[in-house]
Amino acid sequence: MRQPIPSPYPAIREDFPFLKAYPKLAYLDNAATTQKPQVVLDALASYYQAGNANIHRGIYSLAAKATQAYETARDKVQTWLGAAHREEIIFTKGTTEAINMVAFSYLGSRLQAGEEVLISEMEHHANLIPWQQLCIQKKAKLQVIPMREDGTLDWALFPSLLTEKTRLLALAHISNTLGTIHPIEQAIQQAHAKGIPVLIDGAQSAAHAVPNLQDLNADFYTFSGHKLYGPTGIGVLYGKKEHLEAMQPYLYGGDMIRKVSLQETTFAPLPNKLEAGTPHIAGAVGLGAALDYLQALDKSAVQTYLAALTQYAREQVGQVEGLTIYGPTQDTANVFSFGLEGVHPHDLATMLDSYEVAIRAGQHCTQPLLEKLGVPATARVSFGLYNRPEEVDQLVQALREIKAFFA
Repeated sequence: MRQPIPSPYPAIREDFPFLKAYPKLAYLDNAATTQKPQVVLDALASYYQAGNANIHRGIYSLAAKATQAYETARDKVQTWLGAAHREEIIFTKGTTEAINMVAFSYLGSRLQAGEEVLISEMEHHANLIPWQQLCIQKKAKLQVIPMREDGTLDWALFPSLLTEKTRLLALAHISNTLGTIHPIEQAIQQAHAKGIPVLIDGAQSAAHAVPNLQDLNADFYTFSGHKLYGPTGIGVLYGKKEHLEAMQPYLYGGDMIRKVSLQETTFAPLPNKLEAGTPHIAGAVGLGAALDYLQALDKSAVQTYLAALTQYAREQVGQVEGLTIYGPTQDTANVFSFGLEGVHPHDLATMLDSYEVAIRAGQHCTQPLLEKLGVPATARVSFGLYNRPEEVDQLVQALREIKAFFA
C-alpha cells in the first residue's frame, strides 16, 4: 500500500482555475510551463481593465500608477532572488532573451579569437546556441563539460577546462531533461578563483530551488516567469551591477535614453538602459503576483513535498515492465525522463493523452544530451506544487495498459 505523501497545502488546487476546468487531467509538464493561480489571472485582468497605461513617460495619475506597479514587480523579483540592488533586475521576454543579452551585449565585445566559453553537454539550447554562434562569429572555441553515463557531469575534468583562455562559464542549475542538480556553488567558486565570470540558467530552479544570489555570488542569473506560475513572455536577467553597467544595450529605442541628438545618444542609467521600448507591463505585474503567491508558502515544506512526490513517481514508474529512467538516481529535481521499450515517446505521449495524462515527449531542446544517451527522444514528467500522488498512480496505470497494448 502506498505510504501517504501529505501535501503541505491540500487545498491548493482550488487556487488554479485550469485544474478546476480539467479535474480529471494529470498535468505533468511543469518543466515546460506551469499553470497560473487565480491571483495571477486577477492581476493581469486588473491591470488591463483598470490600470492600463504606458510607463515611465506619462505624468497623469494612471501612468504613474502603471509605472509604480511595474517597478514594484522589480522590487519583488529582487526580494525573491536576494539581489543586492533593484537595478540589477532586468525584465526580458524570458530566459532565452536574457542569455542572448549576456552573450552579445556583455561577452560579445570582450571575446577574442582563440579564447573560450565553457558550457556543459546537458544545456538547454537556449544556453548553448547563443554561445556557439558567438564563438563562430569571434573565431573562439566552445568548450564543453562532458556528461557521464549516469547523467551527471564529469566534474573531475572541470578544473582542467577552466583555463587562462576561458572568458565565461554558462551552466544550468538543473537539467530540464534529466533533473540533474549541478553543484553550482562549487563551480562558481572554482571559476571565480581564476577570474572567470559565471552565468547560471535558473529556468528550472527559480520556482522552488532559487538560491540567494548574494550567497551564490553568480555574475548572471536568468529565469522565465511562466515556469514559476506567472505569465508567459516575461523573464528576468539578474546581473551584478558592474557587469550590467559595462554592457552595451542589446536593443535601442525609447525609454532607454538620457539624451538624443541626430549625431549621438547617451543612455539612461540601469535598469532602463537595458529595457528599450514598451515592456510587457502586464507580464511584470503578473510575475509580481506569482511571487507574492509563492512568498506566502513555506518554501521548505513545498520542496520536501515535491522531493517525496518525485521519489514516489520514480519508484512507481520504474516498476513498469520495459521502462527505463534516464539520468541519476540522487541529487535530482522534480523532473525526469524515461523510455518505454517498443513505444516511441511521441506515441507514448499521444496515448497517455487519451488517459488524460499530459507529459512532454521529444528532445526537450537538448539534442546533444539525447545524442549522448543514444536515444532519439524521451518521455518526460515534471511536477508542480499542485500535483498529487493520485496523478502518479494515474500515470503508472496508463503506462501499464499501454505496454500491454503494444506487447
